[in-house]
Amino acid sequence: MTSALRRAAALLAAVPAALLVLVSAAAPAQAADYRYWSFWKWSGGAWAYQQQGPAVYAPADGSVDGWRFALSPDGGKDAARPGAAGGFAALCAATPAEAGRKRVAVVLDFGTPADAPKGAGTPPPARTACASVPTAATSAEVLAAVAPPLRYDGAGMLCAIAGYPRAGCGEALADAPAGESGTAAGSPAGHSLLGPVLGGLLVVLLGAGAWWQVRHRR
Repeated sequence: MTSALRRAAALLAAVPAALLVLVSAAAPAQAADYRYWSFWKWSGGAWAYQQQGPAVYAPADGSVDGWRFALSPDGGKDAARPGAAGGFAALCAATPAEAGRKRVAVVLDFGTPADAPKGAGTPPPARTACASVPTAATSAEVLAAVAPPLRYDGAGMLCAIAGYPRAGCGEALADAPAGESGTAAGSPAGHSLLGPVLGGLLVVLLGAGAWWQVRHRR
């Protein structure tokens, strides 16, 4: 066997091992889900994940803040959204405008029994409110005005709204049952094998091409 033929044979022999490595690397890691209060804003007729924290974000007059407690993946857009719509006109119809103050509607969704921490009991029913607060108030101050008591951890993470839940704060659950989180069925994780599999096919084709060239040079 010529040296070129030996090199081609070695390349083909390496293909299964390379594919095994690629497929193994492609297996998605178990992402942790967390029980926490996700923060939303009503925008364009739908809930949009709020990128700023409530202690920083200062909603404008006529805004709607949404809160949902659920078992959700970390990362924002795939978290569980509030179940109710956030129309400001309806939510704040009974709250008159005042000079030097702003009105901010609030939607609170305490989640489902499946979202509740162990021992927390049945979550309170969802509710809405309309806060009349100083114009510079943040969403944290809006929330404190309509849904006390609030509970924060040492790092400033919001752990409880209106006293719910009584204990815990953002616990990670690595093996959350399917369907309990707000992860979308078409999330990128569902397509994570595509790149490595194509890479594996490319290795096979390269190996086959090398073998063909050697065979035709003999």
